[in-house]
Amino acid sequence: MTDGTRAYDSHMGFIMYDGTSQLHIEDRALAHLKVVIATKLRRNESFTVSWTHPEGEAYGRSTIWLHPAIPLRFTFEGREPPKLNPQWIEDLMQSANSTGGIHLVDEIVQGSTPGRDDRSPASS
Repeated sequence: MTDGTRAYDSHMGFIMYDGTSQLHIEDRALAHLKVVIATKLRRNESFTVSWTHPEGEAYGRSTIWLHPAIPLRFTFEGREPPKLNPQWIEDLMQSANSTGGIHLVDEIVQGSTPGRDDRSPASS
């Protein structure tokens, strides 16, 4: 269950890349990533997306190159779109504009206990 600001959503969506490759990611993180990716591709900009493999998958990390000509599809398991966190979108957009491209990072939820970040997982 989600209250719109904290991510308690366990729905897992995915990005289908080039018609064959899938990146599984929690729906809330995917919704934020979709905004950033769509913005970059709408501007005809190419960039990379990198992530660390989650537990249960082969150890390591991966990077994909995104280009407007490469087919891309976002699929969400949940029916309702989450409330978007503008700061998380800004953080992802800043990384998208860097030479390293987007690196999936956890959401930092405002109002968490001092000295402890309340984070929403970027991928599982």
